[in-house]
Amino acid sequence: MDNSKNTGKIIGSLVIGALAGAALGVLFAPKKGSKTRKKIANDTEDLVNDFKKKLSRQAKGFKKNVKNEAVTLKNKAEEFEQLVENKVETVASNLKEKASALLHMNTDHTIK
Repeated sequence: MDNSKNTGKIIGSLVIGALAGAALGVLFAPKKGSKTRKKIANDTEDLVNDFKKKLSRQAKGFKKNVKNEAVTLKNKAEEFEQLVENKVETVASNLKEKASALLHMNTDHTIK
């Protein structure tokens, strides 16, 4: 969760910085308006491309973390399944032995 909060702060900072830079660039630009607009468009395109790359890296990292957590969860589920299976086998075996003992105790051994 902390990683997503940091990512949001980074993205917000980038957007605010880009807007502030564009505004200052327009205000203090020594070039003609058409050249300034072209430069802003190019700078914005570079910013978008950088953002896409960073977002792609974040998505890959997120996907890797989810995959690792899924593998861990699967392993824990398999361990739990084995524990339950062993316990059921033990209980079944004990019940079988007790039932056999009870049947043997109550059997009439006399010949009629």
